[in-house]
Amino acid sequence: MSETTETRQPVDEQELSRRQREARRDIRVIGDPVLRESAREVTEFDRSLRKFAKRMIRTMHDAPGVGLAAPQVGVLQRLLVYDVDDDPRVLVNPVLDEFSDETEESDEGCLSVPGVTMPVERSISLRVQGLDEYGEPVDFRAEGFEARVIQHENDHLDGVLIVDRTSRSARAAALRLMRENEAAGVEASGGGL
Repeated sequence: MSETTETRQPVDEQELSRRQREARRDIRVIGDPVLRESAREVTEFDRSLRKFAKRMIRTMHDAPGVGLAAPQVGVLQRLLVYDVDDDPRVLVNPVLDEFSDETEESDEGCLSVPGVTMPVERSISLRVQGLDEYGEPVDFRAEGFEARVIQHENDHLDGVLIVDRTSRSARAAALRLMRENEAAGVEASGGGL
């Protein structure tokens, strides 16, 4: 999401750039072992959990991205945040089921695999159950882009990255581009889920 949405204060370009750099510093990238671990179930719904969720939403917006999972910021808890319609949501201990038979392949980026996109096939709708940051139950059907984002972020909770969900050739091309960008000193710009 960009900083131009009506719900956020306008930010000058220099401040926006600083916040983006700071957010990207906080986000773990491919190669970090925490991204390959399974997150633990959240059992305490206290003020610190709500503060953490709020910090994740700020990091996600600043990066900029539309979703972020706790392992991406080094915390092995089953918590993810996303914002597909200027209404940030928090999902704790999500359970996904009732996946549609219909799928769609679309290019996905990832804040933890910066600067590249790759084709990933996902179900176009699914049922989401879990809790919010207060421990209140949530149960809804997600479709389209929202379903894609939730599936992507939920993968992070199980140590799965988009490179695991694409073809061998797309994975190789993306990783090669990442190495080339890194060697050339090109800072990967945002644009992840």
